[in-house]
Amino acid sequence: MAKVTLRGMTWNHSRGFDPMVATSKKYAEQHPGVEILWEKRSLQAFADRPIEQMTEEFDLMVIDHPHVGQVAGTGKLLALDGQGFDNELAVLANQSVGASHNSYKIDGQQWALAIDAATPVAVFRPDRLTVAPKNWGGVVELAQDGQVAFALIPINALMTFMGMAKNLGYELAKNPDSFIDRAAGLQVLELMREIVALMEPKCLELDPIDVLNWMGNVADGPVYSPFGYGYTNYSRDGYCTYPLVFTDAPGIVSDNPDGTVIGGTGIAVSAACKHKDIAVDYAFWIAGEACQSGLYFDAGGQPANAVAWQDERCNAASHNFFTGTRRTLETSWVRPRYDGYMGFQDKAGSIIHACLKGSISVSATLMQLNAIYRESHL
Repeated sequence: MAKVTLRGMTWNHSRGFDPMVATSKKYAEQHPGVEILWEKRSLQAFADRPIEQMTEEFDLMVIDHPHVGQVAGTGKLLALDGQGFDNELAVLANQSVGASHNSYKIDGQQWALAIDAATPVAVFRPDRLTVAPKNWGGVVELAQDGQVAFALIPINALMTFMGMAKNLGYELAKNPDSFIDRAAGLQVLELMREIVALMEPKCLELDPIDVLNWMGNVADGPVYSPFGYGYTNYSRDGYCTYPLVFTDAPGIVSDNPDGTVIGGTGIAVSAACKHKDIAVDYAFWIAGEACQSGLYFDAGGQPANAVAWQDERCNAASHNFFTGTRRTLETSWVRPRYDGYMGFQDKAGSIIHACLKGSISVSATLMQLNAIYRESHL
């Protein structure tokens, strides 16, 4: 058999890159003559490059689910149902953490397999805080003591805005005419502005990784963060100076964490791949329970398979990251995925970020959000 080389693209973080390299090496050992080479880009560069472009260059791609709506109808990605793995597909659907698996399903077809599950959760320094607050009132009290930080660059400002709105029971993007009701939006923005005023201004320039590095490596860094996409790496001994403990996100009014905006990643196959059978086989293997709770986790990955989330070994190695945040994942919200949403997301984050900086009023912010939302449907 002639040597087969597949090329893959993922994002530049140990959580995103290391498990892909480790699993590819293992797969190659089990399938002589096959090699899978992975490249990586910064998280922002990865998010900015259209998937359609990547499918021309790469056989395998680690993608975010909001992009699926843009490419589902283009023929650029390979639909993973009907490829001889439908029984395995049904198993993965039943083993999904929250909506991770279904977030890659559009128009009845599966465009990627969830391999990484994440949503904004809370995190704290156990050496300086015994119990994390379960509701917003407790978060504000900690913030008043200068102990709170969370990421508020534009994309995270938008995710926090949407998560808080959903937690309060408000509808978002229910129809093409309105993104959010004015009164609901006012309440959420005022809550955000209140806590931003209590935190260090640099939070407006930080992403979740920046906040976790600050918390985990600076002795007098923040004690608590209420919303940030979880990174199990930081809960493992030896990854950072002060291992962190992740727990469910706080509720706004009650202790209920429902409504955070699900993230994570999935593995997709290019329709142009010349060895689709091998690429699909690797994708299903890496998404399966044995790999997810074994090699994938051990290599620094953050599994999307519920078997790994329930695994005692995985939890023992991560200060119970998985059991500690499971409720938040199971009740997280899947943001819109229509063709046009990504353009809205890029603009909306910047608008909310400007509001939090005090550059535009709350009223103007809501007017602009609804206007660009309507435009994104045209």
